[in-house]
Amino acid sequence: MTEFIELSATSRDVIGKANRRMGGEGLLPAVVYGVGHKAQAVAVDRHTFELLLHHGTLTSSLVKLTIDEGKPVNVIVKSIQHDAVKGTVTHADFWAIKMDQVITTVVPVHFSGDAPGVRAGGIMAHNLQHIRVETLPTHIPEFLEADVSALEIGDSIHVSDLIAVDGVTIMDAPEEIIASVVAPKVEEVEEEVAAEEAEPEVIGEKEAEAGE
Repeated sequence: MTEFIELSATSRDVIGKANRRMGGEGLLPAVVYGVGHKAQAVAVDRHTFELLLHHGTLTSSLVKLTIDEGKPVNVIVKSIQHDAVKGTVTHADFWAIKMDQVITTVVPVHFSGDAPGVRAGGIMAHNLQHIRVETLPTHIPEFLEADVSALEIGDSIHVSDLIAVDGVTIMDAPEEIIASVVAPKVEEVEEEVAAEEAEPEVIGEKEAEAGE
């Protein structure tokens, strides 16, 4: 179920706008807070963090965070902030947890199957990429599976259709749409093509004809 990741951090005194210079040092500002842990400003290696994030294992994993070479703290990634323009990670929040206490977190949705509606020319629209769940830290699933193999054009798959996992309670509303197969907007495309192919009207010539 849960994958354990080891990550090192160092305490930091730099806060606010001064955090920007940490990027040049290869560090990512973060904060640790939660059960039995007073809010603490830390920094982690930016490259390591982004690599784990890119592989898709970080947000659904339990992290053993070692701060200043001390005793590891069990945490999960609570939130990640990104630069609005560049899209790069600017800050991370780690939430300290207890292994015997139920937590609420998010896990990614994994889409399986080949939708016949897509083969027929439809377009798969993804409404939800992550699902909120409640579970023990040791039972956090790597992902929840959504089987789209029966979707025709016009069909949808809902939260209630997700494949259940023992010990995991889904918190999102059952009726929420996760994905749907929609018909392509053929008519609009054809109208645009027709408009582009139409011969443009030359205003000068029209005025000359009117004068005759």
